[in-house]
Order: sequence, then C-alpha cells, then structure tokens
Amino acid sequence: MGQPFQRLLKNEPEKKCFLYAVRPYTAGMRGSDHQQEDMFTYGSLDQRISSDHPLRRIRDLADRALRPLAGKLEDLYADTGRPSIAPERLLRAMLLQVLYSIRSERALMDQIDLHLGFRWFVGLSANDDVWDASTFSKNRERLLGGDVAREFLESTLAEARRRQWLSDDRFTVDGTLIEAWASAASYQPKSDPPAPGAGSGRRGELQKRDLYESKTDPEARLYKKSAAEKSKLCYLGHLLSDMRQGLVAAAQVTVASARAEREAAAEMIENLAWRKRRILVVADKAYDEAEFVERLRGLTATPQLTQYTGQRRSAIDRRTTRHPSYAVNQHCRKQIERIFGWLKQVGGQRRTRFRGVERVGWMFTFSAAVYNLVRMANLSRATA
Repeated sequence: MGQPFQRLLKNEPEKKCFLYAVRPYTAGMRGSDHQQEDMFTYGSLDQRISSDHPLRRIRDLADRALRPLAGKLEDLYADTGRPSIAPERLLRAMLLQVLYSIRSERALMDQIDLHLGFRWFVGLSANDDVWDASTFSKNRERLLGGDVAREFLESTLAEARRRQWLSDDRFTVDGTLIEAWASAASYQPKSDPPAPGAGSGRRGELQKRDLYESKTDPEARLYKKSAAEKSKLCYLGHLLSDMRQGLVAAAQVTVASARAEREAAAEMIENLAWRKRRILVVADKAYDEAEFVERLRGLTATPQLTQYTGQRRSAIDRRTTRHPSYAVNQHCRKQIERIFGWLKQVGGQRRTRFRGVERVGWMFTFSAAVYNLVRMANLSRATA
C-alpha cells in the first residue's frame, strides 16, 4: 500500500471502510475479443471428453450392446452400391435423440454439428460433415423395417445378466397410454364398416371402433384407462420390469383395448426364454382376472396381483395375500411408474412421432433399451 493511503488511514480512521473498498491498481489488461480461425486442430475429440462424463459410460455400454448385432445389421444392407451411413452411428445418434429429448431429426443434426461431445459419441471427427436431416431419416427407415430395437434391448439385458444386475425370478408388469400422432378431427366413419353381427363385441355387436377410424393413423384407437379420463387416440405400451434393479426385461406396443394389457403381459412372460425357474409376477388390479391368473400359472409363474374390490370377485385369495412378501411386493411394484415417467418425460413417448403399431412399438422398445443403458451406467458408477 502506498504512502498517501498510509497517511489517510492514520489521520482519518473514520474513512477506513471507504478506503478499503478502493482498488488503486488493476489486475491485468483487457483481453481482445478478436476471433481468428484455426487452420489446424490438435488432439482428438476423445481428449476433449472428461473421463467421468456420463456419456462415456453410456457409450461403452452401447458399444457392448451393438457388437452382437453386427451380423443382423449387415443383413439389412446390400453388397453393392454407394456406402450409406453406418448403422451403428445411426443408432448412437438416435440414442442421443432419446437421451436429450430432441424432438426432430433436423434439430438432432444441428445439435450434433454444434456439440463436440455429440460428435464423439456418434463417431464423427471434428472435421466430418454432419448428415442432412432427410438423408438421416431415409437411412433410419432401413432400421425401422427390421427387428433391431428388440435385439438391442435383449443385448443390453445380456450385459446386465453378465454383471448380475438382472433378476431371473421377480418381475412386475404394467401398461400405459401412448398418445397417437393423430388429431381427434381425423376420427371419422369408415368407408366400409362390417355387416351387422360381425362386429368386435362379445356377441358380434358393432362397436364404435368397428364404425369409426382415424384417417391419419387407422391403427390408433379412441380409448381411456379410467372413467375420470378423457378418451383420446392412442396405443398401449407395455413393460415387464425386473424388481431387483428396475431394468426393463421386455417391452411391447399394442392396439388399445380392454384386454390388451393382460394379453401383452402373458406374451412377454412367455417369451422370457432366458428364465430358468418359476417366476413371481406382480401387477395392479387391472390384471386381476381369473383367465389371466390361470394362464400365468400355466406358464410356471406365480401371480401376486392387487385384489380387485369392485363388483366382480377377485381371482386372488388368502393363499396369496397371507404371505408377508405380498405387501412388500405391492409396494415395490410402483417402481415401474418411474420407468414410464422417464420414457414419457425424457424419452419422448408421451406422444409418439410415428404411425402404426409396428413403428410405434419399434421406438418404444428402443427407448426402453436406452433407459436400461442409463440405469446400467448409474449402477456401474455406484459399484466402481
């Protein structure tokens, strides 16, 4: 501190607070805002991504899941012609789209072009040109035509089983509505309705779905899950979840109907080829039906369903509810709602961007596989 400031502090102590706030010297000169383009870039994109970045763990798990699919992906392409976008890069780009809730392919291409981390994740270098949005969409159609999403989900489950994260005896099942990409105004009378007595009712009665359809998406159905809700054009998405770590063991999309949840649940349980013993299946009261309970028992599955307390009799009696594990499993069952919440809020499955059961189901299954990667990445970090 200079001599003038020492004298001021000695002679005028009442100004001490004011003088301490004075900065007699600057801490450096002003930097330049001039931007100069670099002719060369030194180092790789891999060096730009921190070692503890979440995308690193997800990229590693995604690459492990994609390796077994190399043969399947090879069969989707011709032996001659111009090289197209590598299917692995397509899938990793779609994975980013789900992870970061990017709604359109055009916005996805913009984000990959701007974000070095996204370029690294997809497999592009800093100087590679990003694909045109229409080119990306056309190449993606080839994947949508195959069963890649289901095999990708199964490949993630194989890695989870290898790391002993997946249960083989305790599961929970549930369904949710996926709003269709069609407006209510498109729901109009059919041009060729079925004849009287040939409807989809119990005795052949004509139902509303027999007489009306959406002109935009004919496979979408006007449906609601409860009396308090408003009917809307939608599909039903179904999940079978592991109760150990909350991983998705199976995913499926069906046409919305009153029996679709139970039928899809039985089909997913029946297709669990890797299970080796009797399993326990936990579900809510919508699954409490005698026919469904008998079908589960025929599939060597023990049903623990929430008892239906309405007008009809429950198919679950004291032989099931008397066990202490029944109340515990009913509480743990609600964890599947977190998966649905993630798929709708982050994965873009609240309202689909596709039309038709097959395409809507492809994206729903792929999003479920992405959820597994996120969950497994968190588990790997916790166990590291």
